[in-house]
Amino acid sequence: MIVQACINGSRKPDFHPLFPATIEDMVRDAAAVIEAGAAELHVHPRDADGRESLAAVDKTVAAIRRACPGTLIGVSTGAWIEGDKDRTREAISRWRVLPDYASVNLSEEDAPAVIDLLGQKGVGVEAGLATVADARRFVETSGHDRVLRILVELDNERDLEAAMETCDGIMAVLRQAGVRRPILLHGYDQTVWPFVKRARTERLSTRVGLEDGKHLPDGRVARDNAEIVSAAVALFRQ
Repeated sequence: MIVQACINGSRKPDFHPLFPATIEDMVRDAAAVIEAGAAELHVHPRDADGRESLAAVDKTVAAIRRACPGTLIGVSTGAWIEGDKDRTREAISRWRVLPDYASVNLSEEDAPAVIDLLGQKGVGVEAGLATVADARRFVETSGHDRVLRILVELDNERDLEAAMETCDGIMAVLRQAGVRRPILLHGYDQTVWPFVKRARTERLSTRVGLEDGKHLPDGRVARDNAEIVSAAVALFRQ
């Protein structure tokens, strides 16, 4: 069971006054959330213009690794980042400063090829499952039993009851297939804290940070990523 910090994601910088969009800001927040108790980092590198970029992975990972030596660092491979499967594959193939792992959304057409490419480069895979259909595709994908972990990420469901039902369905598919990989469970916006609590109850890992939401359990807007992580770590330690 760990608390992973997802410090920015695809949010716009105006989402929060201290949203980390530059490398300097990501390094600042990375160090702060590790100090606050996060075990790992998930970041979305951006270019000099603030756009998400797979080409920015080398420079960003190198900078964060200097600030947080020994901490596992993950990135996204979301298809929207490069907007084309060939550009996505080419960008990943050019990585020289490798992240420890990268998330791959099973809802995306090229997911199996991206998983294979990451494996060839020695980068761990977080398999992102947002729907029951994603889970079914995952268990039918070659090498699914070798991923680093599974992300059960309920960011498509804004209604808590519907999100919980989707989570139940995903978990059922994984159980029926005999999947034994570690699971990290997280919500989005209003479902963040209910899923942190569910993860704790079910002894799963979770993640929090400005990628998933900016509020604290009591509804207040958090001061920064570190305050969100501190709240999640406190819940896990209860």
